[in-house]
Amino acid sequence: MGRLKTGSLPSYRRHASGQARVTLKMADGTFRDVLLGMYGSEESRAEYGRVITEWLESGGASIETSNDLTINEMLARYWLHAERYYVKDGKPTSEQDTIRQALRFLRRLYGHTIAKDFGPLALKTVRREMVEHSITRQVKVKNLETGEVRTETKVLQHGLARSFINKQMDRIKRAFKWAVENELLPVTVYQALLTVPGLEKGRGQAREKEKVGPVREEIVQRTLPHLSDVVRAMVQVQRLAGMRPQEVVGMKATDLDMTGPVWEYRPYRHKTEHLDKERIIFLGPRAQALLRPFLSLELARPLFSPRQAVEQRNARRRAERKSKMTPSQKARKPKAKPKVAPGTQYTVASYRKAIRRACERAGVPLWFPNQLRHSAGTEIRKRYGLEASQAVLGHSELETSQIYAEVDRATARKVMADIG
Repeated sequence: MGRLKTGSLPSYRRHASGQARVTLKMADGTFRDVLLGMYGSEESRAEYGRVITEWLESGGASIETSNDLTINEMLARYWLHAERYYVKDGKPTSEQDTIRQALRFLRRLYGHTIAKDFGPLALKTVRREMVEHSITRQVKVKNLETGEVRTETKVLQHGLARSFINKQMDRIKRAFKWAVENELLPVTVYQALLTVPGLEKGRGQAREKEKVGPVREEIVQRTLPHLSDVVRAMVQVQRLAGMRPQEVVGMKATDLDMTGPVWEYRPYRHKTEHLDKERIIFLGPRAQALLRPFLSLELARPLFSPRQAVEQRNARRRAERKSKMTPSQKARKPKAKPKVAPGTQYTVASYRKAIRRACERAGVPLWFPNQLRHSAGTEIRKRYGLEASQAVLGHSELETSQIYAEVDRATARKVMADIG
């Protein structure tokens, strides 16, 4: 059994079986090997991070600054910090997932590199990998003549966008800054990485992110029949009120004030809450009619639930069934613990995925939930002017007094009473 090096985290190593392993020193002074999966795979590296995190949480061996600290070891400690820091209301924020994506490139290319030797040229290599990285998906294609079904790789996106790459590079630099702050690395490492500038528009090979604009009403209408009743209502309410996607997926009855002719929705979590700004979304008669079927006595639960969507879909399939159910089918009970159970609340990602699938079934160009907000803003601005659009969408360029804030709310309330 190999001994741990003094002053470093347990390293990611290759086992004789071809699997990755990590050797942990336990509290009683003994050593234990943990197999992580196929050596070099993404799954094994993710498992390494999880095992190290749990080991540190349980009071693992004392770790000191080391000259042979690897990138993998540094990132394992940084990830422990990120899991604790990027949390809101006891839940991980989306920043955690974005950091994980950024560090994946660094870990794959330089995981076993000594951290203090990582410099600007290496960082540029990581950036180049992001520029050339393509996002793919396995799709099944059926030959209409032979009936043969084959699997093909469909390229969804060629390379990451320039603006996103710059943000990911900043996240990588932030990890090294944290390592310097905690005396794991000399400050010169971080200072050297700061010399790498962001990619400038038109001066590199990274693609430019397409500007998000409104989606045509015709395309939305063609998509709606291919959505579940739940997601269809989400799309229509978001379009009427000009909400952000995270605001519609998080709707709860406890956040609704239904006392007036125009309802007021105050999201518990919203984009500008860290700036101590209040967000009020006004819901007119049309949005209210869409929401009423989803209101229940369980005031604290999300209005829109994937579980409810699955139940409605199954009920509709049973109603449309032409053949009679067999006795065994009638007696069949749902699994107590299915491998993939529908959740109680949509996430922005699952909401977006549901729309993408509906677009594919409808044969229309792909559109995203945030475009509904742009559509609402465009319509309101055309009919009521720029100030009304800003009031409804919750935009604010400058700090204003409470008097002006009340004027904005009155404008938004009037607009939603008319069109919402």
